[in-house]
Formats: sequence, structure tokens, C-alpha cells
Amino acid sequence: QVQLVESGGRLVQAGDSLRLSCSASGGTFSGYVLGWFRQAPGKERDFVAAIRWNDGIITYAASVKGRFTISRDNAENTVYLQMNSLKPEDTAVYYCAARRGTLIYRRGSDYDYWGQGTQVTVSS
Repeated sequence: QVQLVESGGRLVQAGDSLRLSCSASGGTFSGYVLGWFRQAPGKERDFVAAIRWNDGIITYAASVKGRFTISRDNAENTVYLQMNSLKPEDTAVYYCAARRGTLIYRRGSDYDYWGQGTQVTVSS
């Protein structure tokens, strides 16, 4: 069973950059789709970005496209979320999620495994 561990969240100022990491234990990401989601206080969990591990196909939410970049490191079995030009509205707990298969979904319910989340706070 894949276990996911996120890291990298912290308090930053608007306009700053931050990189989140998600590593796997208990298996590899081969054959999986990896997604990043976020949940702000009092709001629903939102899709941020996803990458298909085997061929690197990527999709983004409109709200982050052009500012955030999802990538993977096969050797490290780690997926990253590079976040640039951060805004206060990006403040949320960011979760890494994984689903076995090739289809890229934007609904959290389609993902099988979740990390514990990492807090990103962007001050104005």
C-alpha cells in the first residue's frame, strides 16, 4: 500500500515562491496518477494539479495555471509542486493524493491514497 508524505509548507509572503514535496513509501508511483489538492478553512477541497507518472501528462486548475508547476523525480519517487507568485488566497492545507491507473481525475473521491497534508500560509 502506498503511503504519501508531504513536506515543504510554511508561512510566506505574497509574491514568494514555495516548493512542496510528496514522497512515497511502501511502493513506487509507477502506474499511478499523482494529484495535489488544497483545502482552505471553511471551504471544500479543491483540485490543484495532477501528473500521470509514467508519461508525465499534466493538468492544472485554472486558478493556478501559469503560477504552479507539478513535476516528478523518478529516481527519488517524489512529486513536487512548485508554487510561484503566491497569493493570500493560496493559503490552505495542501494534500498529495494518488490513484492507480491512467485516467487523470480532478475529483478527490477518485483518488485512493492521501497524505497528511502540509500547511501553506501566504500573508499579504
